[in-house]
Amino acid sequence: MFRRCAISVFLALVGICAWGRTRPHYGGTLRVEIAGDGITSSDATVLHLLLDGLTRFGADGALQPALATNWTADDGSHRWEFSLRRGVQFHNGDPLTADRVVASLNLACNGDCPWTQVHAVGSSVVFVGDSPMPNLPWLLAEKQFLISLAGTADGTAPACCIGTGPYQLAAHSSPQLVELSANEGYWGGRAFADKIEVATGKSIRDQWLDLSLGRADVVEVPAEDLRQAQQQRLTVVVSPAAELLALKIAGTGALANPMLRASIAQAVDRSALSNVIFQKQGEITASLLPQELTGYAFLFPADRDLDKAHELRGGLACPPLTLGYEGDGAMQLAAQRIALNLREAGFDVQAVALKAPQHPDLALRLLPLHGSDPAAAMEILLHAEGEQATVADASPAALYRAEHDFLARSTLLPLLDLPRAYALGPRVRDFVLLADGTPDLASASLEDAP
Repeated sequence: MFRRCAISVFLALVGICAWGRTRPHYGGTLRVEIAGDGITSSDATVLHLLLDGLTRFGADGALQPALATNWTADDGSHRWEFSLRRGVQFHNGDPLTADRVVASLNLACNGDCPWTQVHAVGSSVVFVGDSPMPNLPWLLAEKQFLISLAGTADGTAPACCIGTGPYQLAAHSSPQLVELSANEGYWGGRAFADKIEVATGKSIRDQWLDLSLGRADVVEVPAEDLRQAQQQRLTVVVSPAAELLALKIAGTGALANPMLRASIAQAVDRSALSNVIFQKQGEITASLLPQELTGYAFLFPADRDLDKAHELRGGLACPPLTLGYEGDGAMQLAAQRIALNLREAGFDVQAVALKAPQHPDLALRLLPLHGSDPAAAMEILLHAEGEQATVADASPAALYRAEHDFLARSTLLPLLDLPRAYALGPRVRDFVLLADGTPDLASASLEDAP
């Protein structure tokens, strides 16, 4: 009996010690390195730490309350009312009010909004649309509609990115090193790390070197480098498909003729992009949304048909075309490969780095794959491409028809579904990626935190 009691006590003590080692620790500085700037770049790693939206996506893609605690629709989704969370403050101490939310939203879309009007009613924000807005709660979770302080109480314009998020900008932040401190009064509970330092504009090579030398805790792993990261035995966290690599084809100008656009669609070799450039880390697709989300993506043929491309073009004349791409590395190589495909179909195409406000004939784009609701995910994707297309019927048959009709215009050509990934240093615990591949740094903790 004594032996059994001693064993029981020993096991209990082991359990207590294990719990103490694994539970998240508060404190410390989390060091992150990224290639972009974290605010205006597509990943917006920093922006998601500073600002909240009315709604947000969880790690499983489900929609969750954020600055709004609940929402209701009336008049066939022409009118939505969002009730604001009480007691929330901006980083400078100003209270969150419906008027301030409206001011932020009006600045965010500058008149090109998914709604017709937005106004404050007490502690609620009301959206009204000329057309139904069945997916508005999901749209409002997007980066574009995160809430920032548009004006202070004395009428002056505030500095960048004063929000309500789990972190706030430190006074000595710079474009090269963004320093964040935990928001002690965050409505969602204090973040674990006291500070986050984000080194921006770092090449992937430099990021991985700093990780190996212990100078960084979280670094990026582009999809095309996933295999190399695994060979180097890095600790890598990979999201499901988070971005759609697509070719935007202008519907006006040199490519106003739909036969030319259809010819281009048949000429692109997705297999070469997947196998050679992205090292088989992207899923080949001719559908806007992944197969696991809709169940019908396989119905869109993704194989190249060069003979069909020549047949569709026939004797149609086409002036020289420009194919724009952003960034370098895989995006540049993919653009060059597509340009080669199109030359084989008889088009004269030159791949060029895209600079605002250029509007090339063709553009290689990375578009968001967000949320677990197919209709909302499709509308978010199309909205990111400037398409005001409402997907009102969420049935699989209606979604398929809507997608089929859109793709038949050959103005957007889906190519690959790509994941996002990050490599972690040994200090990092509780690191997760949200459904859109954004790292949830506010939930991460450090093993050696005091």
